[in-house]
Amino acid sequence: MKLCRFNDNRLGLVEGDHLLDVTAALDALPAYRYPLPNTDQLIENIDMLRPKILEAAKGAKSIPLAGVTLLSPVANPGKVVAAPVNYQAHFDEAEADEGIRFGKEIVKIQTIGLFLKATSSVQGASAGVVINHADRRNDHEIELVAVIGKPARNVSVENALDYVAGYCIGLDMTVRGPEERSMRKSIDTYTVLGPWLTTADEIGDPHSLQLVLTVNGQPRQNNNTGNLLIKVRELIAWASTYYTLQPGDIFMTGTPDGVGPVIPGDTIDARIDKLGAISVKVRAA
Repeated sequence: MKLCRFNDNRLGLVEGDHLLDVTAALDALPAYRYPLPNTDQLIENIDMLRPKILEAAKGAKSIPLAGVTLLSPVANPGKVVAAPVNYQAHFDEAEADEGIRFGKEIVKIQTIGLFLKATSSVQGASAGVVINHADRRNDHEIELVAVIGKPARNVSVENALDYVAGYCIGLDMTVRGPEERSMRKSIDTYTVLGPWLTTADEIGDPHSLQLVLTVNGQPRQNNNTGNLLIKVRELIAWASTYYTLQPGDIFMTGTPDGVGPVIPGDTIDARIDKLGAISVKVRAA
C-alpha cells in the first residue's frame, strides 16, 4: 500500500496519480487520554488497519494528487535517527570540499556513529523548505527513509528489516558551519518526508533503489542504495543497541555524493525507485 496524509490530516490510499480518501478507517484506532503514547498510532496499527483501509476504499472518492497538500506521511515521529557520510563517494567529496567540511575532519560513520534530528524539523513535501541562516551555505541531501513499525531493541541484523513498516523519500537539509550536525540539521522544515509511505511488502530488499535529485532541473545527485556503506538492516540493528526504536521513528539512511547549495526560489525534485517523487520549493524565511 501507498498511504499519504493530506490536507487537514486526512488519510489517502494512493493509486497512480489519484488517491482514495480512506480517512474513515482511522475510526478504528484506539482512543487515549493523557498521557498520550510516545508512538505514531497510524504506523503502530498499520497491519490492523489494512483491511479497514481497503474496505473504506470501496466507493471512496478519487482525488487527483496534484490538487492536494501532502503532509509528512508520519504525523508523530518519536525521534529522527540519521546516518552521516554513509556513501563512500559522499565521504570523498566531503573530504575534498571545504564548503562541506568547514574546517573539520570528516570522520567515518563506523567511528562517529549515528545522530538525532529534532522532530520539529519534520514536514511534508508541499510545505517547502524555509532557508535559515541565509548568509551560510544550505545544502540538499536526498536519502532513503525507513519508518519503524514496531518496538526494536537489540535486534539482529538478520531480522532488522522485519521492524520496518515502510519507506519514503527524505530530504536531510543542512546548514554548513562549525556546530554539531544535530543542531545544523534540526532547523524547522529541514527534514522533508514524502510523498507517501510505501509499505515494506511493496519494496522487498531496499538495497537496489536508485536515488535522483535535481535543482531547477539540473542534475545533482544520482546513486543507488546498493552503495550504502552500512546497509539499512545493519543501521537499524546498530541503533537498537543504543535506544529502543518505536513505531513511527524515522530512520534516515544517508545521502550519496552530489550534495550542493540551494537558495530561495529554487525547486528541488527528488525521486527514489518504487517510492515516487517529490517537488519541494525553497523559500526565504
